[in-house]
Amino acid sequence: MVICEYLEETQGGARLYSEDALSRAQQRAWIEYGTAALAEAWQLLNAKDRATADAKRAAFRNRLERLEDVRDQGPYFSGSTFSMVDAVFAPLFRYFDLINPTVTQMIFQGLPRVSIWREALALRASVVAAVGRDYGRRFKQHLVEHQAILAD
Repeated sequence: MVICEYLEETQGGARLYSEDALSRAQQRAWIEYGTAALAEAWQLLNAKDRATADAKRAAFRNRLERLEDVRDQGPYFSGSTFSMVDAVFAPLFRYFDLINPTVTQMIFQGLPRVSIWREALALRASVVAAVGRDYGRRFKQHLVEHQAILAD
């Protein structure tokens, strides 16, 4: 986030934080929430045993259910404008495009607003361009090398 905020403050282009102080504070709270969600998702993705994977999947799913409850209409977290919250969740959601679709479906099933958000982020040019073409292969290789049960 430090790098993202530095870029926000020093580079031109569309602002990723709201100009309104209260909205900006709420965005920062959701960014903190996203950081915790990322930690749980990463532990799920790298789990070496079923018990850990199941516990982390449940914890991550609970976080997604909370997001489902607060998501606005529109493709992005706060509607039609891409924000810093979206920038935090885009790489997190990308992981789930790379693993077994059955596992991904179990996690995102019944969460239509989160699923629409996830799909919109996956299609955004800046999100696509954020990683190299070999990213998927390298991520899968990482899972195999770390003997993650989701490497299958």
